[in-house]
Amino acid sequence: MQEYNAIQLFEDRQIRVIWDDEQEKYFFSVVDVVQVLTDTPNARKYWSVLKTRLKKEGSELATNCSQLKMPAADGKKYLTDVADTEQILRLIQSIPSKKAEPFKLWLAEIGRQRIDQLQDPELSIHQAIADYRRLGYSDNWINQRVKSIETRKELTDEWKRGGIQEGKEFAMLTDIITKAWSGKTTREYKRFKGLKKENLRDNMTNLELALNTLAEAATAEFSKQYNPKGMAANQRVSKQGDNAARVAREQEILAEERKVAEYQQSVFGNEGLMMKKRIELIQPIQRRVVTAIENYAKSGGYEMVLDTASNASMLYHSDSVDHTTKIIELLK
Repeated sequence: MQEYNAIQLFEDRQIRVIWDDEQEKYFFSVVDVVQVLTDTPNARKYWSVLKTRLKKEGSELATNCSQLKMPAADGKKYLTDVADTEQILRLIQSIPSKKAEPFKLWLAEIGRQRIDQLQDPELSIHQAIADYRRLGYSDNWINQRVKSIETRKELTDEWKRGGIQEGKEFAMLTDIITKAWSGKTTREYKRFKGLKKENLRDNMTNLELALNTLAEAATAEFSKQYNPKGMAANQRVSKQGDNAARVAREQEILAEERKVAEYQQSVFGNEGLMMKKRIELIQPIQRRVVTAIENYAKSGGYEMVLDTASNASMLYHSDSVDHTTKIIELLK
């Protein structure tokens, strides 16, 4: 199931919306709709009371209401009660509001826009870019995400041409591709990221999107080249495509390992930052010690000073010629 988060405006009021590609329908945040229709200061409490009443009345709206993660004011995503267009129309009937009719017209306009986008895919892409920007994604990430959407569309068109059915068969082939670069199926990867019904790709990093797009692009090209028919043939092609992603992943890992090794050398190596800092800190102390020794030797009339700690050929000396303590006193 592919979902796209968006923010829609009704009379300058924000309503969080998710488009579900698989079901081909919008899901609206119930709390946001309640807030718009009632202008109540506590829409969440209003909906809680209304939901309890509807359940007692045996309303399907309360029992069939599902939850999806949606972005909140703090930027994080939380599970939120959602309803599709049909359910929202039922909700409107349960809430006395002067905005009921204008809101119904707004719902119709949202549906019309989606039909236009399906007829003209470029409109859909422009809408997706605007939605992602509103959600705070970077331009680099958005560019990569749009590229992944285009690549996915090209691949699924190839699958349809090869007789693959949407739904379970699409999911099986997608798992082959995803597992190649991530080591996990789509469901396993969503669990790894702590996702439930949220769109996996909307929660990928730039690198993850790039690897996934590479695997799907390679699979689409192999499909055009070999023209596979049926599930078994498309599985073989998908495995060929996933090799490209696996190699890219391995190269990325090697590149990261080289970066780590270079960083360690730059910090801890013989000419690294740690050694340079150590020399920087020790040199003033060394100069001070040497100066103290020279002054002590001159004032005492000594012709030579030996460092017995580093002189391996010094076999024995009397304590009477050890002036270390006196030098230390001079340094205090």
